[in-house]
Amino acid sequence: MSAGILGDATAEPSPSVRVMTANIRRRLDCWTRRADRWPLRRDRLRRQLQIARPHLLGAQEALPSQTRWVRESLGEGYRFVGHGRGACGGGEGCPVFYDAARLELLDWRQVALSDTPDRAGSRSWGNLIPRVAVVAHLRDRLTSTEFRCINTHLDHLSGRSRLRSLEYLRDEIAAEAGPAILTGDLNTGPGSPALDALLDGGALDDAWRSAGERGSAEYATYANYRTPRLGRRLDWIVTTTDIDVDRVEMLTEPVLGGWPSDHLPVLAEMRLPQRLPTHLLRRGRGTG
Repeated sequence: MSAGILGDATAEPSPSVRVMTANIRRRLDCWTRRADRWPLRRDRLRRQLQIARPHLLGAQEALPSQTRWVRESLGEGYRFVGHGRGACGGGEGCPVFYDAARLELLDWRQVALSDTPDRAGSRSWGNLIPRVAVVAHLRDRLTSTEFRCINTHLDHLSGRSRLRSLEYLRDEIAAEAGPAILTGDLNTGPGSPALDALLDGGALDDAWRSAGERGSAEYATYANYRTPRLGRRLDWIVTTTDIDVDRVEMLTEPVLGGWPSDHLPVLAEMRLPQRLPTHLLRRGRGTG
């Protein structure tokens, strides 16, 4: 693993939050190539997660057994929310994992990216399979800041679906005040109509562009189990503008002799705007 990976996750508590997005590649019952085999990849993924130690992880393409593997790999202190995208909650999901010692879950919900977001398994906008987003409302125990994390995996075929999905998620973020983080495999790159729709207006920042420091070059995050090459980012971390991104990087080196997934994870270290607890705010009134 690269020595450039963000900071020392075992150091003294920092106000920074480590956020990761990772398409872990779904487990396949039949393989056309060795690199795709889940029994080969799972230990690589476990090792990568144990080194990165994100406080918050948005994963994509996670089947239920893989979701359990990721949670176990992160450790006993981690929890997750989210389930499969099917009408009965099965199949691939976009779970949000969080370090419960650092982050407190306040609420969460899963929505379908469709004209009927509250109907599980619903499809609209040109995607042939259901697409979902998990919205988690969390509180940082260290700074008392409440924020939202939205994790998703957009359609790989339909540009219209990607555009409508990101318009919906942009409006979802704007509908509620406060900091928010969007993670996901968006299946589209910088300058696309869908990304322009998400970022236009200045309310949201591309963490790759806004970061004070980048720990790697800008590679194509769909590396397909090959040595990374410069190219389009399909895997994104986007934040509201009140969040300061100190550093971002792609995890580009093989682990235990190979790659955990056909996608490269993106890892960012960021500072949420600090909020005093309500009881402290009340205590401070009238004392000046």
